[in-house]
Amino acid sequence: MLDTLDAAAVRRWCASGLAALQRHQGEIDELNVYPVPDGDTGTNLVLTLTSAQQALAMDLETLPDDGHTPHGHALRLMARGALLGARGNSGVILSQILRGFADALAAAPAVRGRQLAAALADATTAAYAAVAHPVEGTLLSVVAAAARAAERADSDDLRAVARAAAGEAARALARTPEQLPALARAGVVDAGGRGLCLLLDALVEVVTGESPRQAAPAPPAARAPVTAVRETGSSAYAYEVQYLLDATDEAVARLRGELDALGDSLVIVGDAGTWNVHVHVNDVGAAVEAGVVAGRPHRITVTRFADQAAPALSPPAARPDGRAAVVVATGAGIAELFGAEGATVVPANPSTGELLDAIRATRAARVVVLPNDPNTQSVASAAAREAHGLGVKVSVVPTRSPVQALAALAVRDPQRRFEDDVIAMAEAAGACRYAEVCHASKEALTVAGPCRPGDVLALVEGEVHLIGADLLDTCTAVVDRMLGGGGELVTLLCGADAPAGLADRVREHVERSWPFVEVQAYEGGQPHYPLLVGVE
Repeated sequence: MLDTLDAAAVRRWCASGLAALQRHQGEIDELNVYPVPDGDTGTNLVLTLTSAQQALAMDLETLPDDGHTPHGHALRLMARGALLGARGNSGVILSQILRGFADALAAAPAVRGRQLAAALADATTAAYAAVAHPVEGTLLSVVAAAARAAERADSDDLRAVARAAAGEAARALARTPEQLPALARAGVVDAGGRGLCLLLDALVEVVTGESPRQAAPAPPAARAPVTAVRETGSSAYAYEVQYLLDATDEAVARLRGELDALGDSLVIVGDAGTWNVHVHVNDVGAAVEAGVVAGRPHRITVTRFADQAAPALSPPAARPDGRAAVVVATGAGIAELFGAEGATVVPANPSTGELLDAIRATRAARVVVLPNDPNTQSVASAAAREAHGLGVKVSVVPTRSPVQALAALAVRDPQRRFEDDVIAMAEAAGACRYAEVCHASKEALTVAGPCRPGDVLALVEGEVHLIGADLLDTCTAVVDRMLGGGGELVTLLCGADAPAGLADRVREHVERSWPFVEVQAYEGGQPHYPLLVGVE
């Protein structure tokens, strides 16, 4: 039993938490409520904490000359490792929780009950600060409940406070289906919250020497269909504005309110006086001006999401002019396509550190990153922020599919200003509508109706539009639906498990039904999705 959390205990906590996440990795992955076969919250949490443990193993004994205690240094290493290894939204949020925890305890002479409670409060603040409009029934609710319980314990007894926090986190996790109807209909609890509970249980085990008694809440025996909803910004706002900002905490607090009134999708994440600001607005000038009032904005990028024709391709330049593109690829064929466009390719589901390494490996002063997956965008933003500290200017074009990245790369022009080139790439990506065809992994109620495992799903812009029994019929039907809204070019990327001749038969259908539309087909090799479709 421990009276205070020392550096050795931090090491054991990280190792124990990682082991618990590894044991429950598959279970957490299965808590995905969407009927496509790519739920990976458990995997992302494991990979994020693996990086934290590696950071501890590499440099636990060396203390910086900044007055931090051994346990404070260990916690900072753990948080830094989690940030660089963060994968997916869940991993990024966990890294923010660990950062808040480390910041609160870095200089504390000893970590007893009240210090632990204060650290959990700071961890909650860091997590909520990253989200403009927090949604209850998620990981945020669980960490907030743990912090409140730790404060109510009002004790210097480390063991009592740790038990109180872990116990209330488990009860908060059990309440998440009451807060999010989608979880209730699916009969599951929040995946990220489940992972945090395992991490807090590991802390209790380290400080008490005993395994926590409370069991994780079990889902109901019968899984009712779930209505799938993905998080997206409102289409009422036409521009995405991003910039780094050097400012005080007080100025950022005011800025948060001003930007929230201008638009949506507001995210502000910061550390040590430097903040990463992201917002969707219609008034770009007002969003930038608010940053100027708050402090010193730099690395400003503006993306227009208007669905218009891609700009004409300018003549190629003789030299790359110190620029590069880093693209995330999900299959061997897709990687070859990006490589042929001169991009540096990173495998699917990268960590912050892997993307940062790829950015540095380009040796370019200005780099554009194409994440190609909504779940990788937060990781790409974190890597861009880290690269800024190394003197590299990085802009993230929020591509959600490889077909959008192909459209963006096609309009690159090193003769333009870098900022203008990024805007052109973002416009080209936004003008490329995309679809994915896959087989349902579970029973669900979608906006297109109910589906069962094995049904063929066609998702357009992330929402299920068609449910079918035959793969080819569904593929041709979704292409017809997309071309009904206009288009001159169809791009087809065949997946690793696509039947032979699928792309040829879809191409033949387009040539018969849409004779003035050009079709380009490639072997993408992506998992899960037999066909990806882009329409420009």
